[in-house]
Amino acid sequence: MDAHKKKRDRYATQAYEFGANAQGVNAAPPPGPPGIPPGMAPGMPQSPDAMAQQFGNMSLGGQPVQAAPPMQQPTAAHLNQLYPTDLISQPLNAAEVDQLPPLIHLPPNTSCTPSPHSNADPRYIRSTLNCVPTTHSLLKKSKLPFALVIQPYTSLHDSEDPVPVVPDQVISRCRRCRAYINPFVTFLDHGHRWRCNMCNLSNDVPQAFDWDAAAQKSRDRWQREELNFSCCEFVAPQEYMVRPPQPLVYLFLFDVSYAAVTNGLLATSARCILESLDRIPNADRRTRVGFMAVDSSLHYFSIPRDGSENNDPSMLVVSDLDEPFLPTPMDLLVNLSECRANVETFLEKLQSMFQDTPITASAMGSALRAGHKLVAPVGGKICVLSATLPNVGHGKLEMREDKKVLGTSGESKLLGTQNSFYKSFAVECSKNQVSIDMFLFSSQYQDVASLSNLPRYTGGQTYFYPGWNAARSEDAIKFAREFSDYLSSEIGLEAVLRVRATTGLRMSTFYGNFFNRSSDLCAFPAFPRDQAYVVEVAIDETITKPYVCLQAAVLHTTCNGERRIRVLTLALPTTESLANIYASADPAAITVYFSHKAVERVLGSGLDAARDALQAKIIEILQTYRKELAGGNMGGGGLQLPANLRPLVVMFLGLIKNVGLRKSAQIPSDLRSTALCLLSTLPLPLLIQYIYPKFYSLHDMPDNAGVPDPHTGEILLPPVTNLSSERIVPYGLYLIDDGVNQFLWIGRDAVPALLLDVFGTDDRTALKQGKTTMPVLDNEFNERVRAVIEKSKDHRAKGVGSIVVPTLYIIKEDGDPSLKLWAQTLLVEDRADQGVSLQQWMGMLREKVVQ
Repeated sequence: MDAHKKKRDRYATQAYEFGANAQGVNAAPPPGPPGIPPGMAPGMPQSPDAMAQQFGNMSLGGQPVQAAPPMQQPTAAHLNQLYPTDLISQPLNAAEVDQLPPLIHLPPNTSCTPSPHSNADPRYIRSTLNCVPTTHSLLKKSKLPFALVIQPYTSLHDSEDPVPVVPDQVISRCRRCRAYINPFVTFLDHGHRWRCNMCNLSNDVPQAFDWDAAAQKSRDRWQREELNFSCCEFVAPQEYMVRPPQPLVYLFLFDVSYAAVTNGLLATSARCILESLDRIPNADRRTRVGFMAVDSSLHYFSIPRDGSENNDPSMLVVSDLDEPFLPTPMDLLVNLSECRANVETFLEKLQSMFQDTPITASAMGSALRAGHKLVAPVGGKICVLSATLPNVGHGKLEMREDKKVLGTSGESKLLGTQNSFYKSFAVECSKNQVSIDMFLFSSQYQDVASLSNLPRYTGGQTYFYPGWNAARSEDAIKFAREFSDYLSSEIGLEAVLRVRATTGLRMSTFYGNFFNRSSDLCAFPAFPRDQAYVVEVAIDETITKPYVCLQAAVLHTTCNGERRIRVLTLALPTTESLANIYASADPAAITVYFSHKAVERVLGSGLDAARDALQAKIIEILQTYRKELAGGNMGGGGLQLPANLRPLVVMFLGLIKNVGLRKSAQIPSDLRSTALCLLSTLPLPLLIQYIYPKFYSLHDMPDNAGVPDPHTGEILLPPVTNLSSERIVPYGLYLIDDGVNQFLWIGRDAVPALLLDVFGTDDRTALKQGKTTMPVLDNEFNERVRAVIEKSKDHRAKGVGSIVVPTLYIIKEDGDPSLKLWAQTLLVEDRADQGVSLQQWMGMLREKVVQ
């Protein structure tokens, strides 16, 4: 430990010369609100064990349960308490942004088993309100939204985060509302019937419910997965299929125009697919692949089965862009297992087929129509890899970027769809179970705003690599890692999502990348592993129950050809008290909801309207709390919110200042459109980080940071720091990470010893700025810094699946001004570009609230 301290002292030898604040950049967080332990928000457990407290009064027995006793309404003592705080006299500490959601306090005996897993894990489903108002008028009075943030999968592969599976195909559902049996049903009539916790109808228990067909013996009902786990999967029987389960199908659509060949996209993507063939899910050996290429013509590739007389893949060229036809019905979509050797041969030769092309045109729209025709009979995924604006054929797009309109009211037009083809074609794809993912690499304008409609309505995603070039190793490695993980992801196929709830509640609006097939059914040709969805809930009738239940179900085909239903059930207490609603509101879920609303507002009414709506909403929430719960008293010039909602003000500021929404004349529309895609798809932990990035001080990080935890083996991160330049000292080293990019900030007076240990040189001028990778040096501090950077990149540690590998940039405080300005825009609490500082923001809010 002494060695660590000496090293920190050595890096800060010039601290006094530069007038460093005696508090240091990692000063202890400000004292919490009265009566609340430091670093702990009200109603939040100090450890996962505390979650079990709400199950303490439940009973478990081997006999069928009798009719449940009358439910008790939770008393005020059972619910989360309202702790008033003042954001001005008690400034927010960055660690509060990552606080757990308020606890869910259910009445005793709510679930039929005492399982600690009977209520939903917030990683899968999270409510903006963990205590639900009993009436629409009370919800309206609160000015808070009631919505669910749903992320059915938390990893790219089942093995990384398995959920219990009900294997016997005995699926008991309510006859009226079609809800799935779950831990919150009540058993009646000596266990022969169960009462639905959604609509109260009594249903027969299936005869096979207590029988283990595999072992041919009786089964203990109380051990069944669906009665103990709020998140589980059912293996679906034949009646859940309209056709045999489809195989996994990938059609790769390569841009082979001049831009895609010269920047190395064609060669890199072909090589990556070749090296990832073993990672593509294919356990049932039914996976099929196809390949097309596009420039000013369409190029089909016929790949024979291994062992055929002629093993050479052949290219068939079609020049008719208006009505493209399939030149041969055979060998265009082939079984990967049966044609593996010839697929490898084709991928090895692909680059050489187009290496001298002079063609700059791209008929991508026509190629997509042809690809749809090829894949539609089966369904599957079209993976587009493009470096050129589609400029001929169907869906032709014009170069419409105009720097003069950036930052003006006319900018919003650039964020809308230029050609209606991309919406109408996407809907057609969805109907035929065809999903589209876009990988875009242009160094010129590519109209992400138009092209992103294809993934938006088909359950896909848009990935944008601005200025990408394979000659830059950082670019090539980043794409190769992400694309390989993308190919390995165990996506669901031909999926639908439906959310049901207690009588009186209704799902009113759905947000995310899918097609709304009917009022309450969301269709996904492919169900991704790395996206979240938001569902707004309306209260249509007065709720008389002490708690409500909401249940999301995803019917899908696995990559291995098995039809399954993933069911997530959430129970929440009800209340007639506005104080209970505010004390149990979840600021992170609320922010995710308004992020989706803001994107909708941008695409419908423009950027100004979206920013104004966010500002109006936070003012409305603050005014309501002040008037209804703080007695109209602003506490001597403060800005009051309950402790659990303290992060909301800075989260809204971060959202307004995010690259997708902020007022600026410097943001190209492709970058803005990509940000809007992220703001409407990212899982909750990544979305919160995207709008309020992680900020770590590295030069003085604690002794245990950057080294494995002795108990878990996980790398420990330094404490997070507020996103303010006031926390930066000129001799420091810092990491800013928004989950998409990482910035390693080197202070202008960083001592040579620090530079030598971290970068292997004590010469500042020799340090490479911009996109880079960390040097691997044989010293402890370099290892710790690299460990922190890698750990911060690890999305799995955040409980989410994501293919994104953040790009690392080195920023010198006295270096490239544009790079420095870019990093500074992530310091949400500072004034930057045309955005206000946190201090100005809170001052403005206070003025509006007290009017």
